[in-house]
Amino acid sequence: MASVAFHTLGCKLNFAETGSMAGQFRDQEFDVVPFGSAADVVVVNTCTVTDEADRKCRQAIRKSLRANPDAFVIVTGCFAQLRPEQVADIDGVDLVLGAHEKFNVFGYIDALTKKELTQVSVSCIDDVSSYGSAYSASERTRAFLKVQDGCDYTCSFCTIPRARGKSRSDTIDGVIQQANRIAEAGYREIVLSGVNIGLFGQERGEGLLDLIRELDGVDAIERFRISSCEPNLLSDDIIDFVAQSRAFMPHFHLPLQSGDDFVLGKMRRRYRSNLYVDRVRRIKDVMPDAAIGVDVIVGFPAETDERFENTVGFLTELPVSYLHVFTYSERPDTTAVDELAKMGGAVVPKSVRSTRNRRLRILSEKKRAAFYAQHLGSGRPVLWEDVNREGMMSGFTDNHVRVEAPYDESRVGTVESIRLDSISATGNVRSSEIDLLPVL
Repeated sequence: MASVAFHTLGCKLNFAETGSMAGQFRDQEFDVVPFGSAADVVVVNTCTVTDEADRKCRQAIRKSLRANPDAFVIVTGCFAQLRPEQVADIDGVDLVLGAHEKFNVFGYIDALTKKELTQVSVSCIDDVSSYGSAYSASERTRAFLKVQDGCDYTCSFCTIPRARGKSRSDTIDGVIQQANRIAEAGYREIVLSGVNIGLFGQERGEGLLDLIRELDGVDAIERFRISSCEPNLLSDDIIDFVAQSRAFMPHFHLPLQSGDDFVLGKMRRRYRSNLYVDRVRRIKDVMPDAAIGVDVIVGFPAETDERFENTVGFLTELPVSYLHVFTYSERPDTTAVDELAKMGGAVVPKSVRSTRNRRLRILSEKKRAAFYAQHLGSGRPVLWEDVNREGMMSGFTDNHVRVEAPYDESRVGTVESIRLDSISATGNVRSSEIDLLPVL
């Protein structure tokens, strides 16, 4: 049996699409093996959100070639879509596939033998209108289900619309069918993923609320989460539905990017800080124990010291649970680069960007620790996953508190109500004795 190895960089959407590509190879009777082991074919699914992401993509491609110099190497994903010539210039790459082409890998392969010239099959992203469904289920308990792709927004720092095209979605019936397949495979939790998931169904007059209402009726799945939603698209109706739903967890991830309104304007974000505060307050009003994650970018050209401090102060006061902190990176063909002279501020030195990133990561750890601490002594339902690095069984509560307990194979993949006892040296919440409690 021929073998294939996959390496995925970037977002959960990429992992879902890698799962779809793996399915194509399994249908052709390939054995999927771990990346880095001997393989006849290697597929690298790339990201291009930052310079660092580009560097890691090139590094992963070269690593795959060192491990398997005779393997047929396929590179796809956002970096391949935006910079196919750079990928093709890497000696040893056999096939470069764009955003559309990766959903039909074998339609672009005539033979899995290495050739002198790299084959490049990358459509113009403006011509891509079809939707490719996908999900990944590499973990034992949780699957990431793609429901939407592309983005109609024009944020000045972002290359994703150029890499993935306009917003397009699966149908509600299509998502339900996928959810049932995932349930049949034995998974207990589904994370809904997309580039801009709040735009789900707009091309058909549907919406995210319509989707989650239908998914709540898929009884075989015990838990759903919404991966991320733009604050201006997270309506009261969606929040209120999650608050009373059977299966949607009290856990939201809201991209902020900056707590300063001037910077938000220069970023071309479609909200200002007051709307963000309103969304957080609404969530906490109806779900006081909800976890709220935040995306934030430091070092954007318009971010002066004062404006960065505005972001720090804004986040410090917000009752959010953790931060995902990104350092701004100049991306070719974005407004922030093309019109830098008009951005209202000079380029932020990279050393300053690094310092700001560290400050917000420290703030994130404080936020997470405070959120965990406020739940100590309470009971929450947890979905137990596999063993973690410390040899403990770990999992997440409904409101995204990571819990650990002594490993017990029989409990992996089960949902139990447990008592949150203490915070361990790893920063997780310890449940040294599993006390079964009524679900609160």
